[in-house]
Amino acid sequence: MSVTIEGVTKLYGSQKALDNVSIHIDKGEVVGLLGPNGAGKSTLMKIITCYLKPTSGTADVCGHDILESPLEVKKHIGYLQENNPLYSDMYIAEYLDFISEIYHIKKKKDRIKEIIELTGLTKEQNKLIRELSKGYKQRVGLAQALIHDPEVLILDEPTTGLDPNQLTEMRRLIKELGKNKTVLLSTHIMQEVEAICDRVIIINNGKIIANSKTEEILAMQNMQSIEIELKKPYPSDVFKSFPYEHKIELKDNLENSVKYLIHFTSEEDLRDRIFNYAKDNGLTILSMGQPERHLEEIFINLVNKE
Repeated sequence: MSVTIEGVTKLYGSQKALDNVSIHIDKGEVVGLLGPNGAGKSTLMKIITCYLKPTSGTADVCGHDILESPLEVKKHIGYLQENNPLYSDMYIAEYLDFISEIYHIKKKKDRIKEIIELTGLTKEQNKLIRELSKGYKQRVGLAQALIHDPEVLILDEPTTGLDPNQLTEMRRLIKELGKNKTVLLSTHIMQEVEAICDRVIIINNGKIIANSKTEEILAMQNMQSIEIELKKPYPSDVFKSFPYEHKIELKDNLENSVKYLIHFTSEEDLRDRIFNYAKDNGLTILSMGQPERHLEEIFINLVNKE
């Protein structure tokens, strides 16, 4: 139940959408695919699901080659596209019945009932799809991707349009599905990746620029940030002569104090040195700490560096 991509390149005329991409994803992994617009995320997903052929290279899904056995590959994949095409004049159960026929599912009534409950569509099941909110349409898209109990899930922006409650439930569901399936999801929501993904793959200009476990990605950059609150009044050129390369960002200007976020490229914990610098320069520190690092900051650093 794994996905292996080997040396995949995709050209659109002279434009290189993917450049010699190689990835392996195991069963039980939820992998987040990140990248700016036009980086090649959707192209890669369409190649894995046999919607597009690579210019060179190949991929293997559950032991089936995408070029030699595309129908077998599709049997093992559940795919939720970003634009989520649905038959709007069908009822939810009617649409899922239609999809069940395509996959020749046995005991389809039981399976449809099960999948409607799993995706939280029970209260809406008697509505036409066109009458649903965008969030519930997204759930119908996930339901059709799951109806045949695939071993591999490919999800392109799966939480688009969901309200906060639906978002939490969808993330919980994807995390649960990832225990027994191979899941590859594309998203622009960094908190989503931190919440549910075991591994992060970052793609930019068609190339893989990072491929590590989520916690390793969060720890891999040597930049650190320190938040400090100073009592007013204070010198206007605060930290100008601090002897470490840094960038300073005004976070909050309060009535009696000011908060700064100071970014360093050093791996050394500089809080002691900041304290001593403040003391030597007549600055009164009211609070100081290191805010938790987030994937968004690291993603931006990696893409800009690339």
